Amino acid sequence: MKNQVVLITGALTGIGRAAAFAFARKGARVVVSGRREEAGYALAHELKKIGAEAEYIHADVRNEEEVKNLVAKMITRFGKLDIAVNNAATEGQVGPITDQTAESVAATFDTNVVGVLLSMKHEILAMQANGGNNKGNIINISSTYGHKGAAFASVYVAAKHAVEGITKSAALELASSGIRVNCVSPGPTDTGMLTRFTGTDENKAILVEGVPLARLGRSEEVADGIVFIASDEARFITGHSLNVDGGHSAV
Repeated sequence: MKNQVVLITGALTGIGRAAAFAFARKGARVVVSGRREEAGYALAHELKKIGAEAEYIHADVRNEEEVKNLVAKMITRFGKLDIAVNNAATEGQVGPITDQTAESVAATFDTNVVGVLLSMKHEILAMQANGGNNKGNIINISSTYGHKGAAFASVYVAAKHAVEGITKSAALELASSGIRVNCVSPGPTDTGMLTRFTGTDENKAILVEGVPLARLGRSEEVADGIVFIASDEARFITGHSLNVDGGHSAV
């Protein structure tokens, strides 16, 4: 993985941030992206302090022109794109389906689904210019809720089901081109999103009851799964959803 160029959207906190450090420690050159410039530049500085070549580039994945510019700036800086991690996401409006509106659904899907599609479009175009048989890897961050249901999270669940469908379809479309496309699907993971999603420590504890390993996952553990699925050790894996969930999806 040394000197490979990695792009991570939604990289400023949680799983995206952990993935940036995991790739950097493997010797990759890392572009982190998100909407908060101060946090983005601070993260790039931290990555450089551990010896990585790293850059922050601002982008809102809901805006195609910004996504296009993100990839173009990355190519200008590093010359290629080898690995893309599409992590930008929102939990959306949590609550019963009867409380959802067209606006709340669109707000969730714009980031979690449209953002993934737009990112993939421009990442694929960049990877197609790479030489060799292995042109690149795309990893979309889904959730165990991408293949399960969850009460009071209908829109988020629907969006993650869409991400998994997009991933499988793109993997089939691109299999002969040398670009692999997979998902990593975290179970309950101790992130800011989970804290917002659950609202209380009591609700977090209820989630833990559904995890056979009897604890929340850590962002660094999900990052390890992301690095694996992007690596040569996973070179015969495409169209797959890798659960990093403590057994949550087996229940």
